[in-house]
This record gives sequence, C-alpha cells and structure tokens, in this order.
Amino acid sequence: MMSKNIEDRVDDPKEKEEKNNQEKGNQKNSISPSHLKGNNNGKRHAGETSDPSFLIQQIGRDISIQCLLQLSRSDYGSIAALNTSFRSLIRSGELYQLRRKMEIIEHWVYFGCEVFKWEAFDPNRGRWMQLPKIICDECFMLSDKESLAIGTELLVFGKEIMAPKIYKYSILTNTWSVGNMLNTPRCLFASASYGGIGILAGGCDMRGNILRSAELYNSDTRKWETLPNMNKARKMCSGVFMDGKFYAVGGIAADKITQLTCGEEFDMTTKTWREIPNMFLIQNEVLETPTSFGSPPLIAVVKNVLYAADYSRREVKKYVKGNNSWVTIGGFPAQANSMNGWGLAFRACGDKLIFLGGHNLHGRGMLEINAWVPDENAPQWNRLATKESRSFVHNCTVMGC
Repeated sequence: MMSKNIEDRVDDPKEKEEKNNQEKGNQKNSISPSHLKGNNNGKRHAGETSDPSFLIQQIGRDISIQCLLQLSRSDYGSIAALNTSFRSLIRSGELYQLRRKMEIIEHWVYFGCEVFKWEAFDPNRGRWMQLPKIICDECFMLSDKESLAIGTELLVFGKEIMAPKIYKYSILTNTWSVGNMLNTPRCLFASASYGGIGILAGGCDMRGNILRSAELYNSDTRKWETLPNMNKARKMCSGVFMDGKFYAVGGIAADKITQLTCGEEFDMTTKTWREIPNMFLIQNEVLETPTSFGSPPLIAVVKNVLYAADYSRREVKKYVKGNNSWVTIGGFPAQANSMNGWGLAFRACGDKLIFLGGHNLHGRGMLEINAWVPDENAPQWNRLATKESRSFVHNCTVMGC
C-alpha cells in the first residue's frame, strides 16, 4: 500500500513538472564549459577555451581581465598559482601591456647591496622581496655593474672573464636569463627608461675609450637599436626622461680629466641631440682630481621636474627649466649617508622622490628607504621601511609597470 502511494506521487503530472523545472534550474546554475561562451551567441572569443579552469568562468574572459588589471601586481604571483590558464595569462605579459595602455602603473624598487643578491621593495605594501640568485661566474658578480628596469625586465650589465654580459630578470617568470648584448658594449653610461623602452648613452668601452654613442632597447622586441651620437663623449654620467625626451647629464669628458657641466637632450621624434650648457653644477667647490671623482650625478625626475641630490652639501635641488638654473629646496634624510655619493641611491618612484641608503646602528648595517612627494614646501622625508642589511647600495633602479 505504501509502495503504491509512492508510485502515485511520482507519477503525478504536477509533481513531474515541478521536478523537471527544478532540474533545469540546477543545470542553469551549474558551472560548465558552456558558460565560457558568454553572451556571444555560442561563439567563443579568440584565445578562449572550453577548459572549465579558464579564468573566471561566470563573467567571461574580458571582464576577468578587467578585474585582474585593477589588482596590485603583488597579487599576480598568487593568481598565477591558481591554474594553468591564469599562469599563462600572467606570464604572457598581456596584462602588463594592457596596464601600460590604461596607465595603471605600480613602481617597485630593485636594488643590490650584496654582490650575490638582488632584492625588491614594494612601497605600496611596504614589502621586501628577494629575487632568485643569478647563475653566473664570480667575475660578473664582482665586476662594476649598471642596472636598468625596462618594461617588465631588470637588466644588469657587467663583465665575465672573457667578455661583457647582460643578465635579464623577468617579473613574468621570476627567472634570470642571458640578455641580448649591446651593439657597443659599455660601462659607466647614462641610462633611463620610459615605458617599454630604455636608452643608454656614453660610458666607456672595454679598452677605456670614452664614448659618444647611444642605443635604444625595446622590451617588446628585445632588440637594441643604435642611435645617433651625442655631441660630446662622456662617462660616469646620469640619464633621465623628462617631457618625453632623454637627457644625459654631467660626467667626465673624453680627456678623462674634465668634469662636464653640460647636458644633452635627445628628441625621440627628430632623433637629434641638443647640447645644454651648464645644466649640471659640479658638486665640490674645489674640482676633484681624476682619482677622487665622486659618483655620477644623483638626479631624478618627478612629474617632469628634475631634482638633484648634492651629496657634498647634503642638499636637494630643483632644476628651473626657464633660466637653466638650480635652486636648493631642502636637505637629505638624516640617515642618507654616502662616500662621495657612492653607496646611496636617489630615484624617482612614481610621484615620490626616494633615498635608498644605510647607516650603522650598534655595529649592524641598516638599510633605510625615505620618500617625499614633492610640493612647494621643503622636503619632509617619510621613512617607508628599514631592515638589517649591508648599508652600501651598489645598484638601484625603479620598475614601473
């Protein structure tokens, strides 16, 4: 009797209809590959897949990417670990290309205080990170090196036993590899990056000859392009981008004695150089001898304004474009120490000027980062972070992507 009642309940037309509707609803709300089709009449976007692990299935690829663009790049490592589709997207560099177009940029500081170790600092989260070790010979690690961040790559220039070499760190894969060599190998050059390109100018070759030549690196093609020569040869000079143009400032002339106060401006459109007299002031009142030259000029650009750190007076100065002069705006952070400018980094980090340097505290080396957002007032330095480390900064560059 009970069995008959159950059969009657199942066969009831109304109950069957309710059951069918419920099953259809469950199918509609379930996660399946068909939802990757979105609202495009059953057609998938180029690059989409029926793999159910592909990005965020319920909202589609395009909206998924828009969500990822709004996240900090600090989160991209964790996102890449979710599945192969996320990892492939992040490692392809597509997200960073889109961020550049949308002007979504985060600036991280990359530096080396120890010859076998590179580190990074995220000022947005106050986070220190250690990069993988470069697999190279000891000669490269102990040689004089230059560094420059271009696009999503950190380039480190140095010399191995037999020849110059460039090692390249990619934030997409968190790995080092050998980079493409310059057309004219050099050291002690001026350099700066602007989006996905970087320019190197001057320096000296492997025989010690001081150079006028310059090159441009495109991080998308990973190729070096030879540019026209500067008006003057110079080494131990510094480079910046300002108003969309590249500037090489200061340095030592071809006679290896004269300290240059002029700068040179490279126009990206016309591919020409223009010399600017007295663009940089020699920092010591008494000219230094060739054996005691200080560091290359400590200069940085924030919002198309050029600043310099005068290590001899521990003053920060601002460049006045209208009359080609400098004005003192304030002093250094208390713990920003150097040896004639060496061991101290002065950089632009987004809308901030930063000092990266160190001091000894109770016999321990301490590394400190101080920042200031330039305004019309004297600098008020804000300590972003401190850590125990070697206090001498050998190399430092800022990556914006």
